[in-house]
Amino acid sequence: MMVRRRARGVRATAANLQVCAGAGHALGIAFRALAAHGTRLLAVEDPSSPRMREIAAGTGLDVVALPCDGSGARAGVLPRLGADAVVVTPAHQYPLGVTLSPQRRGELLAWARSTGGIIVEDDYDGELRYDRQPVGALQALDPGRVIYVGTTSKSLAAALRVGWLVGPPQLTGQVAQVIQIINAWPSSLDQLALARFIETGMFDRHIRRMRGIYRQRRDLLVATLAQRAPQLQITGIAAGGHALVRLPPGGPGEHELVAKAALAGLAVDGLSGYRASGVPTDGREQPALVIGYGTPAGRSYRTAVAALGDFLRAAYTPP
Repeated sequence: MMVRRRARGVRATAANLQVCAGAGHALGIAFRALAAHGTRLLAVEDPSSPRMREIAAGTGLDVVALPCDGSGARAGVLPRLGADAVVVTPAHQYPLGVTLSPQRRGELLAWARSTGGIIVEDDYDGELRYDRQPVGALQALDPGRVIYVGTTSKSLAAALRVGWLVGPPQLTGQVAQVIQIINAWPSSLDQLALARFIETGMFDRHIRRMRGIYRQRRDLLVATLAQRAPQLQITGIAAGGHALVRLPPGGPGEHELVAKAALAGLAVDGLSGYRASGVPTDGREQPALVIGYGTPAGRSYRTAVAALGDFLRAAYTPP
């Protein structure tokens, strides 16, 4: 595991690297360790994964919304939130699809150093960047203030429930204790198979292949929507397995489109469902759809994208 992580700059040793059973377990362990360390209030990106917020609440932490914009999490807001820790997705903000800017990275680390706060870096798909090399991990800049959480769920398969976290020295004991209590280790066979996959270089080859496949999928989605529903705008970087599609004013709203899409056999989400605060942090923000392009099988992907394009074209064509 450590061999691959070094490519992103993550600083890991046998003492602070813990392997666990999937991304959800890794985040749960990080949150439980923080709670045991005295953390009470956790800042979460707004918008962010509802499941992640459920995991945090389930460990006894209170959550507070940290607004995000086109440059990622607005780290300058942290001092007035009163949070003890913050969880962020700096490589590819979920679901906005943007990268945390260098200035925001500096502000985030400055907050942690000045307050004693802890940053949880959720690197859920950081390997899957298509327009350039993946950005370095935030943890590499200050291992003493960042918990790094990674997973194979996006890069390999969700069924391979292997995740990992790299914690700062002050949390090593709490992390080890939590793992023992909840028995969160993946199977030995899965760990051995993944280790072999990495050591032989097959994992690197697989990642390169997946980048090509997912880039083609994203490019097809962008081209299809540009042709059939040009009123819509795809924003965010070319990365991961989802795209954020901004909706123009004066047309159908998020809830209407999501409901009608479901009736047409299409699964899309509205951005409002990812809100930690329940309301947009910027009143000027456009409504948007979150569209995953990683799930449809290869043989049916073109058909699925064409159906989505036809649906959106009909939705924005005057009767």
